[in-house]
Amino acid sequence: MKILGIDSSGLVASVAVTNDGVLLGEYTTNYKKTHSQTLLPMLDELKKMIELDLSTLDAIAICAGPGSFTGLRIGSATAKGLGLALDKPLIEVPTLEGLAYNLCGSNALVCPIMDARRNQVYTAVYEFEEEPDGSLEFKALPREVLAQTAMDIHELLSQLEKLNRKVVFLGDGVPVFSEVIRKECSVPFSFAPAHVNAQRAASIAALGEIYYSQGKTVSAAAHQPTYLRKSQAEREKEERSAQSV
Repeated sequence: MKILGIDSSGLVASVAVTNDGVLLGEYTTNYKKTHSQTLLPMLDELKKMIELDLSTLDAIAICAGPGSFTGLRIGSATAKGLGLALDKPLIEVPTLEGLAYNLCGSNALVCPIMDARRNQVYTAVYEFEEEPDGSLEFKALPREVLAQTAMDIHELLSQLEKLNRKVVFLGDGVPVFSEVIRKECSVPFSFAPAHVNAQRAASIAALGEIYYSQGKTVSAAAHQPTYLRKSQAEREKEERSAQSV
């Protein structure tokens, strides 16, 4: 099973290819340029490095949202274009689930946070369940403790207090809200290290293999990103309309 993973939901742009649980290659950047400049050249470079024939892909796993509206649209357009051209299905992997999968096997709760502006974060809480024999089943999806949502950072910390378990934070919201977390988080916590604290297409592709084995695919034409809330432009338009009434 050969899966191409694409993630452009945040500040990071990333592409990766897995084949039956083996990571063949990954290209990830987090440096100033927009995803429209980087994503396709990165894919082309990865294709050359691993001698990939795109027609041999079984499916394309796309980070489906939430996240940056522009980034999600670029990733979605790239995945849809490839899917239509290659006649391959798409696998929609939730952004925050992909982030959490960076820490697959963690005994603590995993809490991805992405800066959603206005003191809000896109967030969720996951755990990795142990099997009856005490082993961790890494071919299982992370279990949702709190579903993907947009909420105030203070509300999130209040929710974590109720769960009363150790938690690991990761994502681009960490540098934005780290001081708030340090001051207000009442449960034991830590921040993920640099190599696993941001989006990775390898996690999207790895989860894509699980989704694909469960038959969870969509056609390229049917795929739409998940935004969770309205864009800033839409919110400002509604505010102007309300003021003019």
